[in-house]
Order: sequence, then structure tokens, then C-alpha cells
Amino acid sequence: MKDKKRKVADVAMNLFIENGVQQTSVQEIIERANISKGTFYNYFASKTDCVANILENLRYDAGQRRIEMQMGRDKRDKDVFIEQISILIQLNEERNLHALFESIMSANEPELKKLVLQHRVYEIEWLAMRLTEIIGEEIRPYSVELTVLFNGMLQHILFTLRITNTAYSIQKLIRNLYAYVELMAARMVETNEHILNPVTVDQMRGTTDKNLVTKDELIEMAERIRAHVKMTEEQADLFEAITYELHQDRLRKIVIEQLLKPFQRLFKGVTGETEVQKFTNLVWLYTRTH
Repeated sequence: MKDKKRKVADVAMNLFIENGVQQTSVQEIIERANISKGTFYNYFASKTDCVANILENLRYDAGQRRIEMQMGRDKRDKDVFIEQISILIQLNEERNLHALFESIMSANEPELKKLVLQHRVYEIEWLAMRLTEIIGEEIRPYSVELTVLFNGMLQHILFTLRITNTAYSIQKLIRNLYAYVELMAARMVETNEHILNPVTVDQMRGTTDKNLVTKDELIEMAERIRAHVKMTEEQADLFEAITYELHQDRLRKIVIEQLLKPFQRLFKGVTGETEVQKFTNLVWLYTRTH
């Protein structure tokens, strides 16, 4: 069902990009996806719910790509960060996602605008976390402001390049912008001057309810993998080591992170790859957020 729901959401996203959110009816989505009205409403309570699902899929896809690029590598390596931002910009450009967001924000529907706001806050939180990991703990009080500045520069430069049809190197662009952010971060730390105060940042964060994975959910996922995925002895040894760590009161992050990449690699191209990849990515995410 999840795969079919995803396909319908992808059809809806393409229609929203082509025609606009307000201009696209549920009936058009049904006809393009070749499904019944009952099937659509079995998947989504409304068109707004369909938009929410599209944004959730985009966050999931982005999260998976980011994790894949970072797992097993030094979190302080700015080249990893540059790769993470670059590949997602490329994907967003290929999908024409800026048109999707413009369509949603131009719609006279507060609920849709709130969904985009929540999506952007998630992105800000991730970027603020990554900048803190790379530059250092001393910038944490300024990390959200640095993120806003980085995003502002990035979006306006991309807009200018897009409307002038100018060729550019994504990685070079991100590398230059990151260098500017490092200079701004150093000045903020030195002068303790910033525009966004803690109250403003907390208000922004309060606009979204985070649904991060819990340890219990990870353990349940592990049990499903144990029941449905046949493993070799080597695969089973690493799996048991990971699940053992998950059951401990104190999660040894360094230990578990060293196990994830080899375990994921053992399932490359074999049965169970999708389930294991999702599990290891979520375990890794849990270690980064707890």
C-alpha cells in the first residue's frame, strides 16, 4: 500500500508543479493516477493531506540521501556537508521543486502555508545541527541565524542563476557560501552580536511538532527484520551487536555508529537490503538526535 500511495503522491506533485495547487482538483489527480475516488480518499483525507504527504516524502528522501553520504565519515568533514547540500540542490532543480513551493505559498490556504513553514523549519534545524557539528559547539547559539543567512544567500543566488540561465558548479557555489558562513560565525563568536534572539528561535521551533523515531520503534523494527530477513552468520553477528546496544539503558553512540556501515554493506544487492538500509539509517539518525 505504501508504494501505491507514494506513486499517487508523486502524480499529484507533478500536477501541482504543472498547474498549481489551487488549480489542480482531486479528480485530475485520480484520472492521472488511474485510480478510483475511493482509493484516493483511502490514502488521503483531503488534497491538503496529500500535500502534507508529498512534503513528508521529500523530507524522507532528503534525509536518506544525507545519511547515506555522512554515515561512516567524520561529521566534522565540511566536504561531506558540501556533498549533502549539492546533491539535494541538484535533485530539487531536476524536480522543479521551487515551482511546487511557490505554488503552495501563492495558494490562499493557511493550512498549506503552515505545511511549507513546518517543512522549512525542519530543514533549518538540520542545517543548524550540521553547521554546529562542523564549525564547533561555540556557534550553537548562533547556528539558526547562520543557517538563515546561508539559505538566504543560496536561494537568491540560485534564483539569479536560474533566471539568467547561467551555468555554474553546485559544489563550488556551496563551498564559497560555506566559507562566508565560517567568517560570519567567527565574528558572531568574537563579538557575541546576533539578530535572532533565543525567544525568536524558540518561537520558530515551536511551529513544528517533531516526530523523531524512538528507541522502542527501532527495537520493534529490529524484531521485524529478525523475523523476516534470513541472514548469514556474519550478518547476524553484526545485527545482534547493534540490537544489544539498542537494549542498553545508555546508548554507546560511538560503538553503534561503527557497526552500522559494515552491517548495511553486507546487504548490498541481496535480500533484505531495503529493510536493513531503512533500519540502519534510522538508528544512525537516533544517535545524532539523542
